[in-house]
Amino acid sequence: MTLHTQQSLSGFIASEPQQSITEHGETRFYARIGQPHFRREDDGRFTVLAPTFHDLVAYRATADRALTRFAKGDSFVAERYVRSFQVEHEGTVMQREEFVAKKIGHDVARTNYEVDRAHRAAADAPAFQEVISHELASSTAGAAAN
Repeated sequence: MTLHTQQSLSGFIASEPQQSITEHGETRFYARIGQPHFRREDDGRFTVLAPTFHDLVAYRATADRALTRFAKGDSFVAERYVRSFQVEHEGTVMQREEFVAKKIGHDVARTNYEVDRAHRAAADAPAFQEVISHELASSTAGAAAN
């Protein structure tokens, strides 16, 4: 089976998250985000450079969850893609980009938190655990053969 990958983005929430509703009645999450940048010096040290700022959006259930869980200053990791589009401002057409997040979570390297697993449905747990057990047994057998 092929490993599925997508674009990812990490950074910090630079503005207060905003909620809006799309023309299709779906929830939209928007935040201005910052990305820190560093330069490695010849002696091995790193120099902190100015961050760059970008737009991040999420829709539907991801937006609903992000609106309740993220605040200005939070570090995050997100997955999906960059969307380019044009906007007109004072008669000038400008090219813009935004990162559209389908999955987003706090960056575990920069955030302290506890995980609440109480929401897992009891009916879903046995089937999910069976799949995990099967996969672990297969990967363990494959590793032992090497």
